[in-house]
Amino acid sequence: MVKCLTGVDHQKNQFILGDCMEVMLSYPDNYFDLAIVDPPYGISINMNMGRRKGAEKVFVDKKWDESPPYEEYFAELFRVSRNQIIWGGNYFPLPLTKSWIFWDKDVPLGVSFADGELAWTSFDKTLVKANLPYSGFRGLDDGGKVHPTQKPVALYRWLLENYATRTDKIIDTHLGSGSSAIAAHYYGVEEFVGIEIDEEYFNLAQDRFIKRTRQLKLF
Repeated sequence: MVKCLTGVDHQKNQFILGDCMEVMLSYPDNYFDLAIVDPPYGISINMNMGRRKGAEKVFVDKKWDESPPYEEYFAELFRVSRNQIIWGGNYFPLPLTKSWIFWDKDVPLGVSFADGELAWTSFDKTLVKANLPYSGFRGLDDGGKVHPTQKPVALYRWLLENYATRTDKIIDTHLGSGSSAIAAHYYGVEEFVGIEIDEEYFNLAQDRFIKRTRQLKLF
């Protein structure tokens, strides 16, 4: 099933509820300038990680992180996009690259979260570190957490400012919370396509996008 997001500029933003493999097949080779994706790592994450002892669970346990994407996913992603930024690239059998991104989450001492995350990229650059806080989204007006692996909007804005141009066409195959779409909207890329297979997350991303983009200024 494919369902497009309502209430947004469809010429620049298209949100699709459906299987990313089926959606990517509808695009020609190298249609997108850049893919920024955060697929399942296959590590069976705790959906309510970071919850205080005794506190009520925020998210319903789901099984989407039990297995990483198949090789066919990466082959199709590389077909439809000229360049790629892939979060969790250290979990996948990807080609060698020197152009990793390390996201330093600025996690306080004593907190059980990892200090950061790695993203594989196809660019011919040296390793780069992004210093952006994660725990509690300190200093970030992200309007609360709607997805268990939600990344800050500011992180995606940083990626766009350092690896994209405003004339680029961007694809995100695992939209999740919609952070990438919000950042792309405010950065002003030529076209953004976000795909999400889970209807609950799709609806949450839709609501979050509409609420956030009604604001006159993000940063």
